[in-house]
Amino acid sequence: MDRIIDIHTHAFPDALADRAMASLSAEVPGLPYYHDGRIGSLLASMDRAGIDISVVCSIATRPEQFEPIRAWSASIQSDRIIPLPSIHPDDPAAAERIRRLCAEGFKGIKLHPYYQQFTADEPRMDAIYEALVASGLICVMHTGYDIAFERVDRAGPARIVCVLEKWPDLKLVTTHMGAWDQWADAERFLIGRPIYMEVSFVQDGLDDATLRRMLLAHPSDYVLFGTDSPWDDQKRALQSLRGLNLGPQIERKLLGGNAQRLLGL
Repeated sequence: MDRIIDIHTHAFPDALADRAMASLSAEVPGLPYYHDGRIGSLLASMDRAGIDISVVCSIATRPEQFEPIRAWSASIQSDRIIPLPSIHPDDPAAAERIRRLCAEGFKGIKLHPYYQQFTADEPRMDAIYEALVASGLICVMHTGYDIAFERVDRAGPARIVCVLEKWPDLKLVTTHMGAWDQWADAERFLIGRPIYMEVSFVQDGLDDATLRRMLLAHPSDYVLFGTDSPWDDQKRALQSLRGLNLGPQIERKLLGGNAQRLLGL
């Protein structure tokens, strides 16, 4: 039986969670959040929603954060929590770090072009992509604009196409239905290609008819359930997707089947 898997969530060490949530919330005043950023609270949210597994994505905003993030990620790993540590593009040992994460059994990494100040298709990313391909690790990358930053195109659909044309074996998961707040370009450049897309944090920006059209037009083996929790309520997001009436086969793949295969579960 396929498990329900949320491939895009966030949490923080208990000692840092209050400060991290306050800092992130201050970047977008009024943006709601639905738990306090602790692993225990994420697990409680999963229980309320009926979600079996959450992938916890960390973001290294400085190269020296690699080791504490790696250590914390290892400590939270369980049958219900799959952690993705993070590599900073300015880290001269980035490729070596990726090889280490692979050897230690991690499934992949998280990258965020805005918090980490890179452009998805710039040349300095090639060493990271090469190491990811060689290691077979997944890369969950924030794609599209970001609600907390100026509208500068760092990981829009055209850039994602450039990355995947150069690195066709890269296991890249594009977030927010390919490109947050760049959905017209996502339909133009990404929809219909064999590119992983998860659906987090789109339901307040895309109407149901448009989201349903995009999901049905995309290869059904490449759609994934994600929420960006705690920035969306997992139960609400799950119910909303089920309300799109995508059909049992696509829904089963979207809610967990594709993620099980991608994560090698």
